[in-house]
Amino acid sequence: MSPKATVVPGRGRFMMAGSAPGDEVYFVGVDVGTAGVRAALVTRDGRLETTAEEPISVWEPQADHYVQSSTQIWDQCCEVVKRVTLGVDKSQVRGIGFDATCSLVVLDGDFRPVPVNQDGECQHNVVMWMDHRAEQQAARITSTGHRALGRVGGVMSPELQPPKLLWLKENLRDACWAAAAHFLDLPDFLSWKATGSLTRSLCTLVCKWSYCQPDGWDDSFWTDIGLADLLENDYSKIGNQTSAPGAPVGGGLSQRAAADLGLNPGTAVGTSLIDAHAGGLGVIGANVKGLGLPCEGRPISSRMAVICGTSSCHMAISRGPVFVPGVWGPYLSAMVPDMWLNEGGQSATGRLIDHMVKGHAAFAELQELSGQRFPQAGQHAYSFLNARLASMAEGRFSSSSSADLLGSALHVWPDFHGNRSPLADPILRGMVTGLSLSHTLDDLALLYLATVQALALGTRHILETMTQAGHDITTLFLCGGLSKNPLFVQIHANATGLPVVLPNQTEAVLVGAAILGACASQEYQTIQDAMENMAKVGEVVRPERELTSFYDRKYQVFLRLFDHQREYQALMKS
Repeated sequence: MSPKATVVPGRGRFMMAGSAPGDEVYFVGVDVGTAGVRAALVTRDGRLETTAEEPISVWEPQADHYVQSSTQIWDQCCEVVKRVTLGVDKSQVRGIGFDATCSLVVLDGDFRPVPVNQDGECQHNVVMWMDHRAEQQAARITSTGHRALGRVGGVMSPELQPPKLLWLKENLRDACWAAAAHFLDLPDFLSWKATGSLTRSLCTLVCKWSYCQPDGWDDSFWTDIGLADLLENDYSKIGNQTSAPGAPVGGGLSQRAAADLGLNPGTAVGTSLIDAHAGGLGVIGANVKGLGLPCEGRPISSRMAVICGTSSCHMAISRGPVFVPGVWGPYLSAMVPDMWLNEGGQSATGRLIDHMVKGHAAFAELQELSGQRFPQAGQHAYSFLNARLASMAEGRFSSSSSADLLGSALHVWPDFHGNRSPLADPILRGMVTGLSLSHTLDDLALLYLATVQALALGTRHILETMTQAGHDITTLFLCGGLSKNPLFVQIHANATGLPVVLPNQTEAVLVGAAILGACASQEYQTIQDAMENMAKVGEVVRPERELTSFYDRKYQVFLRLFDHQREYQALMKS
C-alpha cells in the first residue's frame, strides 16, 4: 500500500485580533495538533493578539499506522512563531510554551530522525497518538497485571508509549530499535529543539510512559514487559531528568532555536504539556464569581475540563489520588503542579462526526447547499445541519428544545476507534441502530444528531464512573474545535445535566500553552495564579431541564448497545 498524505485544508491561515503596544508584555503559545501547528501571541491577561496556523502531514503507510515527521513539525512551528511575532519588539516576548499530541518521536545518537515503519523513510519518525499498531503488545502488557497498570485504569492502551516501544523492538529491531538513542514524547521533542535540554515534562512521562511521581521509573515494569534494555545508562533513552509543567527549561531559547523562531536567545521556555492538558490550563481555572455556577466558591476539583477536537480528553483534578476504573491516572503534577489528575477520553469525536457525515450518500448535496447558505463559515456544513435540524423539529414537538427529540429512534455507539474510557477496550467498534433505506439530506442530519448525542452520552458515562470513584464534578469547561459547535455544546449540557462554561478566547489551548511561557518567565509565580489571570469565561450554556427524562432514557439505550456488542462477540466465539 502506498503512503497516503493528509493535510489541513486552507494553508497558511493568519488572524490579527489587535495591535501591539510598545509597553505590553507578551507570551507565545505553540500548539501542535493532529494535522496542524498553531501559534498565538498572548498578553499577560490572556488576550490573543495574533494567531497563525500551518498544516502538517499525516501518512498512513498501512492500516492503523499513522506517522509524521518531526522535522516538518519543527519547521512549521518556526513559521507560525515568526508570523505571530512579526512587528513586535522581541524584548517584549518574555516566554514561550509548547504543547503537542502525545506522539512518539525517535532520534538516533546524533539526533537525526529514525524511521518507525517498514518503508524505511527516515523522515517518518513519529508514531502518532492515534496509531493502534500496538494493540497486541498493549494486551500483553495488561496481562502482566503489573502494579503500574493501576495508574491507567487497569488496562494498557495502545495509545500509550510502552506498547509502541515494544512494537518497535519486536518489529523493527534493526532499522529502528538498534539505531534509536532517544525516544521522546512530541512535547518534549519541542522543548529539546527550543533549548537543547533533554529534560522531560512530568505531564508526558507520568501520563503516557508509566513514570511515577515522586518515585521515578519502576525497573520491574520495563523488565516484566520485555523492555529491560531501556534501563541502560540510567534510562538515558527515555529520560532521567524531569520538570513540572511551566517550570523553566534549561537556559531558555538556544542561539540556534532563537534564530529559527525569530526570537531572542534566552527567552524563557516553559516545560511543555500534552495538547489536551494545555487546553485544561486554558479553561479550568477561570474566575466564575457572580455567574451562579455550582462550582463557584468550591475547590477547582469540582470542575472538569473537556478538550474536544479530533479526539476528546476529560480532565479532573483532586487534592488526593482517586483511582477510577478504566480512566487514566491518578497522576501527580501532570497538569497542575501538586494536584492529582484523572484523564478520561474518547478516541474519536470530531473525527467520528466527520466520518459519519462525509461517508453519507447525501454529503455531496450537503456541500452544495451549505456552501450557498454559509459561504463564509469555516464549518458551514455543520452550521447548515444545525439549522436543518431546527427546521425539521419546528412544529413537531411542544418542547422549545425539540431538535434533541429527533434522535429518539436513532442510536449510535461511538467507539469506531475503540473505547479509551471508561471501558478501556481498544477493540470495541461502532454501532448504529434505527437506520432505514432512505438516504436523504434529512437522514444525514438525523445521523449527525445521533452521533453528537452519542458522544455527549459517552462524556456522561465517564462522568458517572468518576463520580462513583469519588470525584464531585458540578461544572464542565469545554474548549477545542468542537466547542465552537453550539449544537455539540448544548447537547453536552443536556445529556449530562451540567452547565457548560466556554472560554472567552476560542483558542483556549493556545492560552494554556502561553501560560507555560508566562510561568517560566516568572511573570506569575504559580500555574494557579496564571490560570486565574489568563483564563477567562466567555459564555455559560445551561442544561434544558425539560429534556432530562429524554436523555435518561437515551442513556439507558446507550449502555445497552455496549451490552449487546459484548453479547454478539460472545456468541460468535462460542
